[in-house]
Amino acid sequence: MNLIDGIKREFIFLKRLARLLKRIKPIDPKSSNLVCDDFERVVDSHGGASAIIFDGKSLTYRDLDAMANRYAHWARARGLKIGDTVALLMPNRAEYIAVWMGLNKVGVVTALINNGLTGAGLAHCINISGASHTIVDQSTRHAFEDITSQLSHHQTEWVLGMDKDHETDTIRSLDHALRGVSSVRPDRQIRQDMTAHDTALYIYTSGTTGLPKAAKISNSRAQLYMQAFAGISRMKEGERIYITLPLYHSTGGLCGVGAALMNGAAIVLKSRFSATQFWSDIRTYNCQYFVYIGELCRYLVNHESPTPEDETRHSLKMVFGNGMRPDVWKTFKARFRIPVIIEFYGSTEGNVSLFNFDGQAGAIGRAPPYLRSAFNIRLVKFDVEQELPERNAKGLCIECKPDEIGEAIGIIGQDARHSYSGYADKAASEKKILRDVFKKGDMWFRTGDLMKQDKDGYLYFVDRIGDTFRFKGENVSTSEVGEVCAGAPEVEEAIVYGVEVPHYDGKAGMVALIVRDGFRIEDFCQHVLAGLPSYARPRFVRLLQQAETTGTFKYKKMDLVKVGFDPAEVSDPLFVMKEDGGVYEPFDAACYARLVSRAYRL
Repeated sequence: MNLIDGIKREFIFLKRLARLLKRIKPIDPKSSNLVCDDFERVVDSHGGASAIIFDGKSLTYRDLDAMANRYAHWARARGLKIGDTVALLMPNRAEYIAVWMGLNKVGVVTALINNGLTGAGLAHCINISGASHTIVDQSTRHAFEDITSQLSHHQTEWVLGMDKDHETDTIRSLDHALRGVSSVRPDRQIRQDMTAHDTALYIYTSGTTGLPKAAKISNSRAQLYMQAFAGISRMKEGERIYITLPLYHSTGGLCGVGAALMNGAAIVLKSRFSATQFWSDIRTYNCQYFVYIGELCRYLVNHESPTPEDETRHSLKMVFGNGMRPDVWKTFKARFRIPVIIEFYGSTEGNVSLFNFDGQAGAIGRAPPYLRSAFNIRLVKFDVEQELPERNAKGLCIECKPDEIGEAIGIIGQDARHSYSGYADKAASEKKILRDVFKKGDMWFRTGDLMKQDKDGYLYFVDRIGDTFRFKGENVSTSEVGEVCAGAPEVEEAIVYGVEVPHYDGKAGMVALIVRDGFRIEDFCQHVLAGLPSYARPRFVRLLQQAETTGTFKYKKMDLVKVGFDPAEVSDPLFVMKEDGGVYEPFDAACYARLVSRAYRL
């Protein structure tokens, strides 16, 4: 990079960082200012402007505030008080934001439940929230009613879109209950004893590695998410952001929502993502922004549009999100002519946040050396086998040097940026705390993510802890292997994981592939032979006929790990690469038996 480009990069970085810091500076956990107070100030300034456009209908800020006020009075009429919880089990719809914003006005916590959950997972999420009231609509009520016998608290089910004639003792019409309820703002005195440290929401982890955990989102943490992206985007009244991500997660429901609703701009809300409708919607609704997760961008890149020229006929100014893979980034930006991509990193419950303000492809953020103290992140050396940070002779952690891989951690403090609220489960909260890190008595939040940082301060995601495994004495990153495998001919997606093999130390690599017509295992083999060292090449290949994902399009890797490569458990085609082979061979029950008996060597 020449001097002029370097200066330009630093200018862009510092300008966007300043915008963010200006917006989040007033946030204070000790303040009495809550999320709903921020929202009401925007309503007072932009009351007649469009706030939400959904299913062909538009709500102004005054409309949305009035709707939220009705939910606030509804909660008070039910006897709900500050700190009580209501579970919200609905897909994206205009009422979604009004529900939790209204409940926030009277200090009631909303548990945002994944509307795709069923069975034991759904019951678990409602139980750990402590809710005694659950709001559903016609699309989710049956899933809820199927698990009522598994609930630990007595529940009243409130159904949006149901007539009063169908009510029972425990199933009530929410529409009827809201009829005639005041749309005037509830008295501010109701929440006068609350502070921004109090919990506003429960947002759940995605559950890719077990049952979801309920992360406690304080008002100040919700404000950080919302105001940060309001500052970064600088949306204006009349501008629009396209949100197709689920509102029960923080990327869509706080970052995307905040960019608009904290600025007086509008949300174009969709119930679900569609690669086919995406660019048509962007043009039809004249959107200037959209919020992504990496899988969404990958779907768009893999989607063959019947009219490619329509993919660039848009008025987008900026897109922001997280998880865009390096192999997707450059294609996505060039093909769709995206002016600005802001990649960010952060976990729902954590205190480590990063932003890639200047568009370095593949980087999840940047903490330049000259601003080291301004960013709450350090990388510490990590023992993959023990799945714990390494310690020196004094029992303290060892900070990584440039380009060394380590776990990202953030110091836990009392201010908004450094606080850690944890989960509803105290034991789960404690597991995320690392003590005696750089001095005795300090406490740091463990992200569970392995990263590396270059000399310019750019940080790159390597893998989730647990997704890195050892084979033949070498550490293998599933993320890095996955990027290579995904680049093979006719491969649409590659999910890499380690599997235990009888009589072998460590784990062997396995990849589950989603492929297009024309895929050949021989071509895939040549690709991995050329692109990966021997220890990193997947020993097992599974060709997925279908793959189950979470609500944020993440593959449920643990389900794949559980069945592994046992032909008795897997109906999909399986292949194996022998140590001396250099080719993938079909793997059946006979091969499995020989492997178990040590007659077959990897």
